[in-house]
Amino acid sequence: MTRQEIEKYILKTYGSVAEYPWVTAPKYAVYRHAENRKWFAVVMDIPKRKLGIDSDEIVDIMNVKCDPILVASLINENGFFPAYHMVKGKWITIMLDSVDDERIKWLLGTSFELTMKR
Repeated sequence: MTRQEIEKYILKTYGSVAEYPWVTAPKYAVYRHAENRKWFAVVMDIPKRKLGIDSDEIVDIMNVKCDPILVASLINENGFFPAYHMVKGKWITIMLDSVDDERIKWLLGTSFELTMKR
């Protein structure tokens, strides 16, 4: 999925509009629950080097919250990395051009559920 496809999907599915809270990172989009303001997804563009890949190519990534057991399993798969700038045991980074759309949607749903008001 592209950033634009994710933005449209999140708006349609969860009613959340992208927020851009950082002046120094104007392309970093945060998606929150309306009720509790908790983040359930963060979309960013970063150099692959920040994911441990020997390249300065800029890629789009998304952080989502996951069950810790799922995080441990996913980081062994292509396109998944320990969370960039988030709690690594509870969040995971997805390189958007490396993971299929249905899996991204499922992980967004999981993150949305895990961050809902209880």
